[in-house]
Amino acid sequence: MKSPRTFAHVETWVFDLDNTLYPHHVNLWQQVDARISEFVSAWLKISPEEARIIQKDYYRRYGTTMRGMMTEHGVSADDYLAYVHKIDHAPLEPNPQMGAAIKKLPGRKLILTNGSVDHVDAVLSRLGLGGHFDGIFDIIAADLEPKPSPQTYQKFLALHAVDPTRAAMFEDLARNLVVPHRLGMTTVLVVPDGTKEVVREDWELEGRDAAHVDYVTDDLTGFLQGLRV
Repeated sequence: MKSPRTFAHVETWVFDLDNTLYPHHVNLWQQVDARISEFVSAWLKISPEEARIIQKDYYRRYGTTMRGMMTEHGVSADDYLAYVHKIDHAPLEPNPQMGAAIKKLPGRKLILTNGSVDHVDAVLSRLGLGGHFDGIFDIIAADLEPKPSPQTYQKFLALHAVDPTRAAMFEDLARNLVVPHRLGMTTVLVVPDGTKEVVREDWELEGRDAAHVDYVTDDLTGFLQGLRV
């Protein structure tokens, strides 16, 4: 069995946002998920049940429901993002331990998310992590092409001058680590800790044993604190 990649050479640390920088069981994304269902139902003038089926189908096929709605129905990204991210961020609590662990990492720290900058800023503010990142690459920077699209990672790497062979990526969806691993990144899958119920699709929780996943953790703060870098 091949040994996983290490972190000694890493100079750029790349983090997803939702369900990665905060625990899955906060279920903050559940609020966004519900707003997406409402948007799809209203836009297509269909029942909530029908909207839910279409929402999840587009999410799986296009990477985000938004991309599916844009492609199939001509939805405006601005309208969509403004609606679905209008949520209550109060369930998020400050995490100074994670902040300290991220601060100690040598090199740059970047966020690569399928969400919007406004959503990132709101989440980081609640977590107390606002000053710990050197850049944000959101769905707008990606020209509305979400992860796991290969060109999205290439745009990210080019925009921020990242050498993928000297980078690590932290993600909650294993499929979003396929391309980073192929490009040479050390990959870490962040999974639920099992203490509380989480609202996720079965496929979203798959991939722990995949060859493109170097490490798996259910405690990102503890994992970062334990790194020898």
